[in-house]
Amino acid sequence: MATQTLTLTAPAKLNLMLRILGRRADGYHELQTVFQLLDFGDNLVFRSTDDHQIHLHCPGVDVSSEQNLVYRAAALLRQASGNSDLGAHISVEKLLPAGGGIGGGSSDAAATLLGLNQLWQCGFDLNALAELGRQLGADVPVFVHGHSAFAEGVGERLTTVSIEPRWYLVLTPACHVSTAALFSDPRLTRDSAAITLAALRDRRLNTHWLDEYAGNDFQPLVEDLYPEVRQAREWLAQHAKAFLTGSGACVFAGFESENAAQAVFNVRPKGWEGFVARGVDESLAHRQLAKFAARV
Repeated sequence: MATQTLTLTAPAKLNLMLRILGRRADGYHELQTVFQLLDFGDNLVFRSTDDHQIHLHCPGVDVSSEQNLVYRAAALLRQASGNSDLGAHISVEKLLPAGGGIGGGSSDAAATLLGLNQLWQCGFDLNALAELGRQLGADVPVFVHGHSAFAEGVGERLTTVSIEPRWYLVLTPACHVSTAALFSDPRLTRDSAAITLAALRDRRLNTHWLDEYAGNDFQPLVEDLYPEVRQAREWLAQHAKAFLTGSGACVFAGFESENAAQAVFNVRPKGWEGFVARGVDESLAHRQLAKFAARV
């Protein structure tokens, strides 16, 4: 197999709404959420090798553990392919914070499945890759399929949606929120009413729909446990409707234009981190894969 190099962007996501419907008999929770992909994320460079090893390089991050999601994704795909001779060098440029609720680790894992499936010529379709991804985390399948979606179950049952374009300002408080600790906390809301598929209005979600169903059941608990998250959201709420995303620390608000979002970002308190990005229906990684496939 000829050595090839492929670069993919592992996009961030926002949960524009998130409801926890109840706890299942197996201990997992039934959710409903809307995943909005962004045109911003980590950058991964994949190079096929002939040394039968998986090498992972990520400046500033400890990747020595084989429990790293990128390493696990590569090893899982190689195992599924049945070819233990496959090798790769993977370099990760981390731009997304860990524990932020914007999908950094899950998106990196999905990009790894997509990228190495292409380089190693495994031939798995998206459904098969998503099934592998589900073994790594509940959010991995949406990144594998690469489209904004309405999700149910633990996040694995996906309905593709088209979301009215907006620009988002995301603030990343300096704390790491533990998803496991949130799910085990007795104060967590677990009885929200479900949204029916009929409410999706032909799978096209405009700002009126999003305003009607906006909210995140994790938000009150996270803000109680992490005051810096509440502080960031309340500051952002002075400029636009602001919410927590996922079960992490990041908060966000939507704006009609990049200039409007950037203007607010520029006056944020000193020392606060974050970014401005555009909401997109299709993952940047999928666009990059299509261009790569067209060249080879």
